[in-house]
Amino acid sequence: MEIGITKDIPTYSGGLGVLAGDIVKASADLKLQMVALTLASRKGYFRQKLTERGEQQEFPDEWNPSKSLFLMPKKTTVTIEDRQVKVQAWLYEHQSPTGGMVPILFLDTDVEGNTPEDRRITDYLYGGDKRYRFKQEIVLGIGGVKLLKELGFKVRKYHMNEGHSALLTFELLKDKSMDAEKVQTLCVFTTHTPIEAAFDQYPYGMVNEVLDKEYLMLNFKQYAGQENLNMTYLALNLSKYVNGVSKAHMEYSRKLFPGHYIRSVTNGVHSYTWTCPVFRTLFDKYIPSWANEPILLVRALEIPNREVWDAHFKAKMDLIGFVEKSSGVKLDPEVLTIGFARRATGYKRSTLIFSDLHRLMEVNKSGKIQMVFAGKAHPRDVDGKRLIKEIYEYADRVKEQMKIVYLENYNMEIAGKLTSGVDVWLNTPVPPMEASGTSGMKAAHNGVVNFSVLDGWWVEGCVEGVTGWSIGPHPKELVTDEERKEVELRDLYSKLEYLITPTFYGDRDEWIELMKNSIARIAHYFQIQWVMRRYITEAYII
Repeated sequence: MEIGITKDIPTYSGGLGVLAGDIVKASADLKLQMVALTLASRKGYFRQKLTERGEQQEFPDEWNPSKSLFLMPKKTTVTIEDRQVKVQAWLYEHQSPTGGMVPILFLDTDVEGNTPEDRRITDYLYGGDKRYRFKQEIVLGIGGVKLLKELGFKVRKYHMNEGHSALLTFELLKDKSMDAEKVQTLCVFTTHTPIEAAFDQYPYGMVNEVLDKEYLMLNFKQYAGQENLNMTYLALNLSKYVNGVSKAHMEYSRKLFPGHYIRSVTNGVHSYTWTCPVFRTLFDKYIPSWANEPILLVRALEIPNREVWDAHFKAKMDLIGFVEKSSGVKLDPEVLTIGFARRATGYKRSTLIFSDLHRLMEVNKSGKIQMVFAGKAHPRDVDGKRLIKEIYEYADRVKEQMKIVYLENYNMEIAGKLTSGVDVWLNTPVPPMEASGTSGMKAAHNGVVNFSVLDGWWVEGCVEGVTGWSIGPHPKELVTDEERKEVELRDLYSKLEYLITPTFYGDRDEWIELMKNSIARIAHYFQIQWVMRRYITEAYII
């Protein structure tokens, strides 16, 4: 549904889309024969504007594919509400310095001959109601397979990144030469969602009205659930290879989907993309070929401390300049800077650090802290919007003691500046809601130290006091929600006061060792080339 390949093509909303973009980049690096499909989303996700009180306003984030992409010569059609809807594709070619190239096809219904309503199907990413979303998933899944055939692609595997494209399985099943077992051998499914309530589900009454009757003859309920058309179940039941995106997520998914064998391929990030320019230069000097072989970042321990700190300070000054230009807030480069940037929604708990404001101010007295936040709330997420407002309110209440800034319109550019320019990367999700998470991996590529709840990838990446610090109990500890939050808050404030700020201000060499460990022990392993090598050997060539 979404791919974040560059900030100039706003067809992504967050981590899922950026991960898809990183997969494309790594596949090109490895010269893998792959084609990626997504929607054109001509009006983007949305452009966020924040008022002085932190109230989110949404505006279209429009872009014109014709200005930067190539219109493919062939079209296809899909049936929606008994109408033939034309689908065209715009081509973007991602070129790797290795010589590899992966094409991305942006599917678009803004085609002459379609009704005004149908031309808007591919306007907004995650926009509209369930009916609108279902139409988009018809275009992506069914239209995508048909267009690939029209364009002459010979597809050996279809990899569904979440369930949005799951209708492709029924387009394959419609082929008289294929049965369910054959379709399963063609399909790979990566689930990113740890709770059933978040699965895309559509009432069969609506499905019968919207979908081509030809597909309704294929016994949907056998594969997609009895009550509603469940896109996750559809992808799960018609894929031979299914994986979660961290070991913790795998274990949780096995409980969620009894009877299915769920594997684990922990996410990674595209190392070159998410390493800031000053660290790229540093790595080029001491770790030749790291960009093509990110596993070589394990050698970061050999880089002189002084040069690591100088690179970090330059990245921090770049962030500080950006913050001042964007918000008018002048941060202090000598003060410990904490970053928190992700989708503004309840389970991410962006305000957890403010749970005990008096305690936070005590920590601030022992070692000064400043914080930078960013993130969009979905237009219909009332609680997410409230969290942004609350951060604004907290910032105002403590403005004499602590600088807190919220950057608006979070995108890939801002993500790059934040994950390279802060000192500590904070992550406080409600376990087990964080299937993986990748922002902390990006931070580690720039020597930024992680401080996170033990969930998702951090369960694997955390070596306490070596690669960063944990917050709260281990996922396997049996505790109540109340007990868990009590431990989380104790860790959050105590580790900030007694471990993090004293090390940052009092022992520079020890802090730099933490930074180097982040690169050598985290970045070298949690990178997308390693992920793609696993998919190739475990999922694609079987």
